[in-house]
Amino acid sequence: MSLSHLRKELKNHRNSEQAKILQRFFKTGKGEYGEGDIFYGIKVPVTRKIAKRFVDLSFNDLKILLASEVHEERLAAGLIMVEKFNKANEKEREKIYRFYLTNRKGINNWDLVDLTAPKIIGTYLLNRDKKNLFDLAKSNNLWDRRIAIISTLPFIRKNQFDETLNISRLLLKDKHDLIHKSVGWMLREIGKINGDVETEFLLKHYKEMPRTMLRYAIEKFPERKRKQFLEGTI
Repeated sequence: MSLSHLRKELKNHRNSEQAKILQRFFKTGKGEYGEGDIFYGIKVPVTRKIAKRFVDLSFNDLKILLASEVHEERLAAGLIMVEKFNKANEKEREKIYRFYLTNRKGINNWDLVDLTAPKIIGTYLLNRDKKNLFDLAKSNNLWDRRIAIISTLPFIRKNQFDETLNISRLLLKDKHDLIHKSVGWMLREIGKINGDVETEFLLKHYKEMPRTMLRYAIEKFPERKRKQFLEGTI
């Protein structure tokens, strides 16, 4: 199963009407965060199913895919990396982790980040030094910052909240809506496991955080408590 076979299979699943919808949804217009991205119009479950059949593609092939202007080719590369990582031993996982970071320029839309970063970056760093995440959180690149916060999801699920909270503090004044949403989402995930930890963080910071971030963070709160945070009467 070669790179050319993968590309041919993705092309065979093109849907022009769906592609138009996705190009609007993922903001591919001039000056937007996904400017110039080309879509085939393939839904994620279909791309994932195809990717699983090409898990033995070489890292050179994956590098080519990650440099593609076609969104689904980059997504397929990311999903193949996840499959490789899931099957890998520790030495191989380190190689995939480093390959991901080196080639992350191709992980340049929110779905690409969300479907890969927690499963590779977050899982690899679970019991390791987290410095790289803080470096990414301080990056001028939007997708680096999103990788940083979204990669903390596996930590949250292991009741490890410090990295999520500390990176959230770094991103409180971020200007981009996609970071507001991702930070709010991770804070909400903390709340699902430990509501007191999330509430304590919000009480300290809710007045300075962007409105979208706050709304995402308190989405699951009881209506009365949610209203108090939104009105600043908590």
